[in-house]
Amino acid sequence: MAKNVVVIGTQWGDEGKGKVVDWLTDHAQGVVRFQGGHNAGHTLVINGKKTALQLVPSGIMRPGVACYIGNGVVVDPTHLLGEIERLEANGVEVRSRLFISESCPLILPFHVEVDKAREAQRENTGIGKIGTTGKGIGPAYEDKVARRALRAQDLKHPERFAKKLHELLDLHNFILTGYLGSKALEFQPIFDHAMKVAEQLKPMLADVGVLIDAANRKGGNLLFEGAQGTLLDIDHGTYPYVTSSNCVAGNAAAGSGVGPDKLHYILGITKAYATRVGSGPFPTELPIDTEGTIGHHLSTIGQERGTVTGRARRCGWLDAAALKRSILINGVSGLCITKLDVLDGLSEIKVGVGYMLDGKRIDILPLDADEIFRCEPAYESFPGWTESTVGIQKWDQLPLTARQYLERVQSFIGVPVDMVSTGPDRDHTILLRHPFQ
Repeated sequence: MAKNVVVIGTQWGDEGKGKVVDWLTDHAQGVVRFQGGHNAGHTLVINGKKTALQLVPSGIMRPGVACYIGNGVVVDPTHLLGEIERLEANGVEVRSRLFISESCPLILPFHVEVDKAREAQRENTGIGKIGTTGKGIGPAYEDKVARRALRAQDLKHPERFAKKLHELLDLHNFILTGYLGSKALEFQPIFDHAMKVAEQLKPMLADVGVLIDAANRKGGNLLFEGAQGTLLDIDHGTYPYVTSSNCVAGNAAAGSGVGPDKLHYILGITKAYATRVGSGPFPTELPIDTEGTIGHHLSTIGQERGTVTGRARRCGWLDAAALKRSILINGVSGLCITKLDVLDGLSEIKVGVGYMLDGKRIDILPLDADEIFRCEPAYESFPGWTESTVGIQKWDQLPLTARQYLERVQSFIGVPVDMVSTGPDRDHTILLRHPFQ
């Protein structure tokens, strides 16, 4: 009988989901990406070689695994083709295994320009940047919700595409010139380029929901791969410092065209500490600029830079009280804790277990971003370890204090730790309970 596993981030993204998805694909026939766009970055390290993916599902690095881009993903056709070509240049066969939902909204050049101009305006007026990647993700989702988006299926119909593009470009040019003080874009270059890339994308367009159902009926296991993290979810994250899509496990159904009864196990991914890229509240944040500090250790040893933006990630202690909210929202079945090895050599390790807000103790992350900004974290402290955990593959080989740390996190959040990642490579993994078994 087929079993499907959803892999989601439980923090602010960058938890190491790509490596975990790649590791689990030895038990899966397909990997489904169900939300976000090329603002997500999944870095895989296989036999010491690093591969960065943004739109193509992480299962592409396993020969024979089918990869699906679901309807909940916004697709920049130019970027997607560039990513495919880079993979092909490294000997990875992509086009016969990649299926793109015809319902995917398209990201076009004016979405990117609006995204960048808005962030610049927010900065210039003193409102403060949201911290978007400037890839056009938000404006593309806005067009989807407003029921005016150009979708992948429109690429098959040039006349229809042209008509919709004229209307959409007029609107965005009005916003660019009349409100954001930017330049208008021309119709013909956008249309001509779209028709050119359409010829390459059309063979990969598919009814993804039907294909997924067929794979399951044949007994194939599927992995559903989320992007970003729960605390960046448009509804449940630290709004407005969030992404433009639903990052939670429940959206794996809506974003790919299957029923929620097909989601059998939810694997939550969390780092052994916490990071965040861009603006927004981060209660357990530590300064990263001063050499010799804990924050600098996490930043440098963890190589904490965004896969997509290259921006330095903010770093801090694991916030288990925020993790509690993620567990609640996603219905997590088991947890994978990544980057345990980054904590090697620290004499003391802390975990956020709650907050003080206006003189009151709170045990779970608030929903209001303004309140989170005012929260002071409450910590529990643990002794660290001097031994290296890099590459360890068995639980009983971990230092005793490392095991005690993980066991306390498990006890606090009420969900079992089923996997531990001890390094970037595919094989640097401790398995306690297999999600597919």
